[in-house]
Amino acid sequence: MQGLHLTADLAGCPAATPAMTDPGALRALCLARVGEAGLTVVGDRFHGFSPERGEPRGVTGVVLLAESHLAVHTWPELGRVTLDVYVCHRSADNSDRARALIDALVAAFGPGAVERHALARGVELAA
Repeated sequence: MQGLHLTADLAGCPAATPAMTDPGALRALCLARVGEAGLTVVGDRFHGFSPERGEPRGVTGVVLLAESHLAVHTWPELGRVTLDVYVCHRSADNSDRARALIDALVAAFGPGAVERHALARGVELAA
């Protein structure tokens, strides 16, 4: 299956951003941005980690897409976020939608630095 896999590692994200520590805020952000990008949600799961020594901890979330998935992990204590968007191209090329989604999420976290990678997946293999 042909597809596009995008990742972004964010640093310098403000810990006070609600989506950094609140599973409900991260879920709302992700679902809104997925919809704006024109992708199709089929399920989701978000988990917030318990504070340690009075310090807030992050959230892990995944949105299952008809086109594949979005995964997000936050570390407010480090000011870091990782994003992972994979879309397949079964019925249409979803590359532009994937790029719009990851761009919108990067912007929402307001990082000081970003490292991005893109991988074309599903190169035709001989059986």
